[in-house]
Amino acid sequence: MVRTPGQDAGTAAEPVASAADLELVARLRAGDEAAFAEVVGRYHASMLRVALMYVSSRAVAEEVVQEAWLGVLRQLDRFEGRSSLKTWIFRIVTNTAKSRGAQERRTVPFSALVAAETEPGQPAVEPERFLDQRHRWARHWATPPQAWDGLPEARLLSEETMGEIQRVIDGLPPVQRAVITLRDVEGCTGAEVCGMLDLSEGNQRVLLHRARVKVRRALERYFGGGRSGS
Repeated sequence: MVRTPGQDAGTAAEPVASAADLELVARLRAGDEAAFAEVVGRYHASMLRVALMYVSSRAVAEEVVQEAWLGVLRQLDRFEGRSSLKTWIFRIVTNTAKSRGAQERRTVPFSALVAAETEPGQPAVEPERFLDQRHRWARHWATPPQAWDGLPEARLLSEETMGEIQRVIDGLPPVQRAVITLRDVEGCTGAEVCGMLDLSEGNQRVLLHRARVKVRRALERYFGGGRSGS
């Protein structure tokens, strides 16, 4: 479920494997086909969404996910429970997708994208939305964020609105797209995302904030209460 832009669950320590995780891993190691079907049913769709953040097509993303599942099975003996099973599986699919994406593009490495997208000096909100120095209330909002309390819940949660949110997310820079997808679509914690993407906590916060601001700005325009420009 997509979390409303601006809502933050906070950054907690990365969760360790639960008793249920450990039991499921034991069943997987024993070759229990029902356990594997359970895990695939639980995570396959989310893994496909993660893979699509890095590769050029759904067909390639499907290949990435299949390769990641093979990696999960091959590496089961290495699972030590220091992270949740979900985090461990998502880390495998993320690394697989990043490698495939780099092969496809043969360009900038992921670490360089992180550096570019967290570069200081990029305002999160357009400066023109604040009153300038000539005004008595300089640096206060000239165009404050729109309050959505009065909008019908049915519109906020409509398929059309969810589609608009996804369209905006799809257009974000790669690392911002990855972070907001993992945090607000897949429901991962900040610590989990840092582990999956090899990000510092500070960079994760900057990337998430910038992504959420862009999504909120687009939704302001969509609901008719924001500025008309970009």
